[in-house]
Amino acid sequence: MKYGFLILTISALLISRVAQAEPLLNASYDVARDFYRQFNPAFTAYWKQKTGTDIIVQQSHGGSSKQARAVIDGLDADVLTTNNPLDIDAVAAAGLVGKDWARRFAHHASPSWSTILFLVRKGNPKHIHDWNDLTRADVRVIMPNPKTSGNGRYSYLAAWQYALTLPGGDDATARHFVAALLHNVPVFDTGGRGATTTFVQRGVGDVLLTFENELFLIRKEFGDQGFEIVAPSISIRADNPVAVVDKVATEKGNTTLARAYLEYHYSHTGQELLAANGLRPADETVLAEHAAEFPKLRLFSIDDWPKTYAKHFADGGVLDQLMTTEAAGS
Repeated sequence: MKYGFLILTISALLISRVAQAEPLLNASYDVARDFYRQFNPAFTAYWKQKTGTDIIVQQSHGGSSKQARAVIDGLDADVLTTNNPLDIDAVAAAGLVGKDWARRFAHHASPSWSTILFLVRKGNPKHIHDWNDLTRADVRVIMPNPKTSGNGRYSYLAAWQYALTLPGGDDATARHFVAALLHNVPVFDTGGRGATTTFVQRGVGDVLLTFENELFLIRKEFGDQGFEIVAPSISIRADNPVAVVDKVATEKGNTTLARAYLEYHYSHTGQELLAANGLRPADETVLAEHAAEFPKLRLFSIDDWPKTYAKHFADGGVLDQLMTTEAAGS
């Protein structure tokens, strides 16, 4: 009888463990916190209605590239929601994500996108209107570190592209221009939210470079008190790709849940929540419904991310060269 009771007890525990899915962990970029505070409850309610199962969704936030590094180093995230395809490529190269990740979901696995804009202090006292103003000796620029933050990388690349559009613009022109901009950055935070805190709460700097959705949240909190948004003459399209971390999700038994979680970003509810948080939805119909909130801008896209990474962000690349020169001159 004792052996029979023991077997029944072990069986009951095993059945209970199967019935209870492990919490789903989403490793995401810094300035997506507010969106997921709204999205996760919506998804858990949807999943409960669909399957009758209660689930827990947990978040980990940081600079996009830093989060990718954390997953590679062992963070047991089931899904990765980033602001840069390079970050998912890095995790795929480590064997944790399928190399076909961009084909697994619609719009190259990017349910939303954003761009880089400027935030200046009320009245724009330094008269900052375009990228060239960021290189002036009297301007202090706040942006996150391009080595750890997708936000920082997009800001860097947008400044580089602006320099190329100048009369006679070439790589030499761009190097000189971006070097001057980096010289004006007093502190490099590791992520976009840290940069926002430095500028908004600590009062450091004359202009903040960050994603449109982060400025949307600042405007929502402060209204028109204290800050103004400036759209430069040209900026960059920043897609927000997502992926299931196959190795982790499989080990935790969360593969179906993880895929459903990412697919829900493409639902009407998900797309509306993205728009409500200042992220441009991939669904053109939903985007058109919010046209007043998302003005048309002159944008460019990166067509070859691996080539761009190798040139600018790999160890010893242009960014490292410029930062080393800056450190030596300071």
